[in-house]
Amino acid sequence: MSASVAVYRNIYTEDRFRQTYGTEDQSRERERLRDRLAQRCSCSQVDCLHLLQKRLPVSSWLPKYKLKKWLLGDIIAGLTVGIVHIPQGMAFALLTSVAPVYGLYTSFFPVVLYMLFGTGHHVSTGTFAVLSLMTGSVVEQLVPIPLALNSSSPEAAEFEAQRIGVASAVAFLSGVMMLCMCGLQLGFLSTYLSEPIVKAFTSAAAFHVTVSQLQSMLGLRLPRYAGAFSLFKTLASVMENVPHTNLAELVISLLCLAVLVPVKEVNSRFRERLRTPIPVEIITVIIATGITYAFSLDSKYDIQIVGHIPAGFPEPRLPALETVPEIAGDTVAITLVAYAVSVSLAMIYADKHGYSIDPNQELLAHGISNTVSSLFTCFPNSATLATTNILESAGGHTQLAGLFTSLVVLIVLLLIGPLFYFLPKAVLACINVTSLRQMFLLFQDLPDLWRISKIDFMVWLVTWLSVVVLNVDLGLAIGVVFSMMTVICRTQRANCSVLGRAANTEIYRSINNHNKCYEVPGVKILTYNGPIYYGNRSFFKADMTQLLGLTPERIRSREKALKAIEKREREAVNSSFSSKNDLFRSVEAVLIDCSSVIFVDVAGARLFIQMCMECQKIGVRIYLANCNESVLKILTSSGLMNYMNPQHIFVTIHDAVVYIQQQREKPPENSTMVWV
Repeated sequence: MSASVAVYRNIYTEDRFRQTYGTEDQSRERERLRDRLAQRCSCSQVDCLHLLQKRLPVSSWLPKYKLKKWLLGDIIAGLTVGIVHIPQGMAFALLTSVAPVYGLYTSFFPVVLYMLFGTGHHVSTGTFAVLSLMTGSVVEQLVPIPLALNSSSPEAAEFEAQRIGVASAVAFLSGVMMLCMCGLQLGFLSTYLSEPIVKAFTSAAAFHVTVSQLQSMLGLRLPRYAGAFSLFKTLASVMENVPHTNLAELVISLLCLAVLVPVKEVNSRFRERLRTPIPVEIITVIIATGITYAFSLDSKYDIQIVGHIPAGFPEPRLPALETVPEIAGDTVAITLVAYAVSVSLAMIYADKHGYSIDPNQELLAHGISNTVSSLFTCFPNSATLATTNILESAGGHTQLAGLFTSLVVLIVLLLIGPLFYFLPKAVLACINVTSLRQMFLLFQDLPDLWRISKIDFMVWLVTWLSVVVLNVDLGLAIGVVFSMMTVICRTQRANCSVLGRAANTEIYRSINNHNKCYEVPGVKILTYNGPIYYGNRSFFKADMTQLLGLTPERIRSREKALKAIEKREREAVNSSFSSKNDLFRSVEAVLIDCSSVIFVDVAGARLFIQMCMECQKIGVRIYLANCNESVLKILTSSGLMNYMNPQHIFVTIHDAVVYIQQQREKPPENSTMVWV
């Protein structure tokens, strides 16, 4: 079934359209601005309540909580995540180069704080492998521990205190940065970490985590390398010391992997059938601790164990703030990664379940979480991939699940923690490695990424190689810079094409892609698919010069020829196009479609003025169409109207074409109409 549309209306220039349909004058705009400022500065009971609900989301969702519908799911999900947090927190503490108990602290305080301030209903916060790895690199650089140091000596306790002081300082500074970003409304900065960057970064970081855990899985005592090529230095060190492998710890690692990998695969494949995932990590931890204690494996085979885990809460204390100047650069990268991962996860599950999150409130939530928890000897934390996935799949509905998660960790801290004294560190290393399954599977996205966008594929590949070959923070910086360069290059090399008209329609498309669209006789219609600014003005000018033939030599020759014609035939000058059409048979007018020009800077505006002057010299008029208000404002403010008739700026391409054709056929009238 075919349908047709017919339109009969006046031709609209921008000025005429504005006069007909109107825009608010400046006085009314100033009044509206004054009213908005007055409303923002007002303070009433309703405004205070709204601010409270916005900055403390728990006061908004908790009164609306559906007890019968949501409570059971939140309890089951919260308890399940809490059980996972216990081994995962201790394991990721090893990545951070601090004692395992600090991982338990980091699995408790941030969870409670995010429950109060966070907007993601299905987000689980706590320890995250990538952040732990990045923080551990900072700790190792500032507080390296001698390999010969006895773990039970007073010097070891002093080193441990210094290490957690540095890690807490990173968390404190990261939280302060997030709070400052929230105050400045900089939640949009996470957009600079695109999806290919985040996925490539986390996948490459998984390799760093795996390699860093090899020494614990083999029972080797090796220095931890940092900086560029650290992954290869660590691999070389491990390969060199393979003959010194502790066979008992190697057997423990192999047995743990033989249990963890298949059970995790079962959890993944049958997640829809299982009410809750099998808590294989905590089961493995309990069994390994019991066997080590029963057979005294630590003393017989020199197995590295977790050691003393104090019961109770840590005493509040300030982090090692004197290290802030040394950790500032690394903390910036840690902050951006933490926020980008957290917001990305929150948005994914918010879209899936049909609610919205506030990026700036997420900054506030994670900023408070890191700042406050750092006072209780916690290292940097964020939303975590594995536990967030478990929370959602186990039936969690709201942030209240975090309460039950924290209760599980609290019981361990107060009562059960000391029982993990004989837990082998090799078990925690295996938990670290197997928890990265989702990150390694990100390679599956590459074929689709190549098919959809080869540029995004290159961003993924460059980021991944940079992180693997160089280092985590340096590789991330290279990925961000490369991604931004691809955007700049795409705006620099935007496509400029000639448009033709589909017969008997007002539709104009590129003649290169539509062979049944034909150019309007005497009118060259050009479109540029990108902004016009200092970075691409030369490319834009080159494209226009090529399409219009506006080389300096041709301009001078045509200008001389035009003057000669005007001198011989003064009477022909008053006609619309007669003499010029005899000289320039192909182009009588140039119409530039600005619909894809999202912005213009001063350099771009001056280029428009230069083009107008060059076209005037050869007797060709310039017309504009589809200019957005910001572009038109900049062009007008730059003085373009001194070189161009304001009545040559039209609302649509078709308005301009009809006007040009009417001007060529007959003298202008007071009222002109467009018929489609």
